[in-house]
Amino acid sequence: MSAAQTMKGNRRRLVERSGHDERTLVRVGDVAIGGRELVVIAGPCAVEDKEQIFTVAERVARAGAQGLRGGAFKPRTSPYSFQGLGEEGLKLLRRAADAHGLFVVTEVLEPAQVELVAEYADILQIGARNMQNYALLRAVGRSEKPVLLKRGLAATVEEWLWAAEHVLAEGNPNVVLCERGIRTFEREHARFSLDLTSIPTLKRLTHLPVLVDPSHAAGAREKVPPLALAGIAAGADGLIVEVHPQPEKALSDGEQALTPEGFARLMEALGRVAWAVGRRAPAPQSSGTEREREARHGDGVGVRGRVAA
Repeated sequence: MSAAQTMKGNRRRLVERSGHDERTLVRVGDVAIGGRELVVIAGPCAVEDKEQIFTVAERVARAGAQGLRGGAFKPRTSPYSFQGLGEEGLKLLRRAADAHGLFVVTEVLEPAQVELVAEYADILQIGARNMQNYALLRAVGRSEKPVLLKRGLAATVEEWLWAAEHVLAEGNPNVVLCERGIRTFEREHARFSLDLTSIPTLKRLTHLPVLVDPSHAAGAREKVPPLALAGIAAGADGLIVEVHPQPEKALSDGEQALTPEGFARLMEALGRVAWAVGRRAPAPQSSGTEREREARHGDGVGVRGRVAA
């Protein structure tokens, strides 16, 4: 049975595309995720200290990112790995974001953390390992904060959409889906296999916006930019990318983190791809006037016309 047939047979009214004349825009302050302008969220895997997170926030904001990511509570495969700074990490993340005009995205691991994390975060992230943690999905569904729902390591598109339905069913309509790669038989050349086919599939099946996380799929920084650009070309509404000022010293996932310089180069390339598919790339903070921004990134009309509804 196809995904569309499954959705129709089970009357998935909240998440499905049918019945929605327009796509959902998830708004965070002045930023609208799912609109013509792409949204880029960047930052380290984990908040490590004040200098690290403030440095990253300044550099990614300068390059054009609208959101700052960083883990304060980290689910790690090994119990002996760095688990995050907890509430102190949340405080640093919030202060760094506010200092540079960014919104905050950070992960929540269990229902008991939702209230605390919501005090500091603008978007609550549900990580891949928690995609089917239904108690947690219901808890963030009762929150007023938008939710970034990552695809599980081995989840089908249908299972992923059902997870989103749990959030929507609790009364929270602001869900952003995030494709971050799935586990396949390929283990030597990629950490996970980025499923680009999920993006046009989701655009057909649901009204919810879709981001791509190329960092976790790649597992190596040199592969992040091409995967990021491919995701945008496939129709994603934006990116969430790992950036660290000194990746070789990172306490987690340093091998897949871009340097600030590498992130700036990615953002420059993003403008060209965005124009080609009828989208608009976010402009650097020092961009100046709207007319200057249009000259660099186009007006959202590319070789294929405006982005489809």
